[in-house]
Amino acid sequence: MMNSIDLQKLRNAEYLQYMKDFSGIINLNNSAQFDIEAKLNAFNTKIGELETLYKKALASEKTQELLLIDARRDAAINGIYYFLLSHTYHFETAKQQNAQVLLDNMALYGSGIARLNYQAETATLNNLIRDWEGKPELINAISEFNLTEWMAELKAANEEFNTKYLSRTQEYGDASPETIKLIREDVNVAYYALRDRIDALHLLVETPPSPYVTIINQLNALTDQYNALLVNRKPDSPDIINTEDSAK
Repeated sequence: MMNSIDLQKLRNAEYLQYMKDFSGIINLNNSAQFDIEAKLNAFNTKIGELETLYKKALASEKTQELLLIDARRDAAINGIYYFLLSHTYHFETAKQQNAQVLLDNMALYGSGIARLNYQAETATLNNLIRDWEGKPELINAISEFNLTEWMAELKAANEEFNTKYLSRTQEYGDASPETIKLIREDVNVAYYALRDRIDALHLLVETPPSPYVTIINQLNALTDQYNALLVNRKPDSPDIINTEDSAK
């Protein structure tokens, strides 16, 4: 019998490669002998659709630009945070207090702003900047530390990111994470249909040895490798397409 894998936990690049490897192993074993051509063709068609969308997203020039701009605004907000954190240890009480006022305001929006997904970080930074530009006690604290340039950099990077993000969304709407997710669901259906077909044919063999033993063993070895990947993967390891729009 075929080994199972939690397909939902595979990130887009991993998922696509697993499906291509699964199909590849079957083809290497002369698939025509197994009476699975209809299921295999349907499976390969869905893999092709997913790969086209994934490559389109990766090839987007704006996707690469977004990564750079996002890194820029992450650097700005992290720089401000650690600057303020260091001043909570300042020997002047006034500086300690001003730093804490700004840190307390940042804390209202949660920890790890730079780790938020794209849309959430944009909205959070917009709200934070609005606070720092509109509340007297925060304006005074910003002035005390001469953080005007940091603020300008953060605001400019966030605005540029949002503009570029909206432009990219228009440019490759068909390759949005939501669309890729839907295609993945179609691939799942084709995958399970093919896998179950092979299992069923193997169980129906009345006179051993079953011609399906070799291919099942090879496919199980593949699945075991990807299951090991899921077990050993670091929690914060990103997927360039999947996580950029959901969680960094």
